[in-house]
Amino acid sequence: MKIKVGFGFDVHQIKAGHPFIVGGVQLEHHAGAFGHSDADVLVHAICDAILGAANLEDIGYHFPNTDMRWKGISSLLLLKECMKLIQAKGYQLGNIDAMLCLEAPKIKPYIPQMKVKLAEATGLDPDDISIKATTNETMGFIGRQEGVVAYAVCLIERV
Repeated sequence: MKIKVGFGFDVHQIKAGHPFIVGGVQLEHHAGAFGHSDADVLVHAICDAILGAANLEDIGYHFPNTDMRWKGISSLLLLKECMKLIQAKGYQLGNIDAMLCLEAPKIKPYIPQMKVKLAEATGLDPDDISIKATTNETMGFIGRQEGVVAYAVCLIERV
C-alpha cells in the first residue's frame, strides 16, 4: 500500500459586504472573504493538500482565477473535481486535518455543518475530518480582521 501526505495553505482578504463561506457554510458576519470563486479559504487549503499529495500541482493550476468558468463557483465543486483527479491516479482520500486562523466570527458552532459538507464532497466519514480554529491574538492582518488563513493536511492511499 502506498500512502502519501499533502499540505495545503490558503489566504484571502476579508472585505465588508462579502459573504463569508468557510467549509461550504455561510457564516454570520458583517464581512467575508474576497476572491474569484466563493473564496472558501478552508476548501481551497484542502484542495491544495489533496492535489499536492497526488503530485497534481495546485488549485491555481487546475482552476485559474483567469478562467471565468470558476467565477463565483462553490469551492465544494472544486473539491469534488480534485477528488476525481486523485481517483483517476488510483488514490483515495484517507483523512483531512485542517486549521483556520481568524479573529471573528467564532468557528466552533459551524464545525459540525462544515464536516458534513466536506464529507459529502469527498466521500469521507465526518469522523475522518478534523477542523480546528484559532485567533492570531489580534496581531497582524489576521488580528486586524483584514484576512483569513487556512492550513490543511491530508492522507491519500493507493487503492
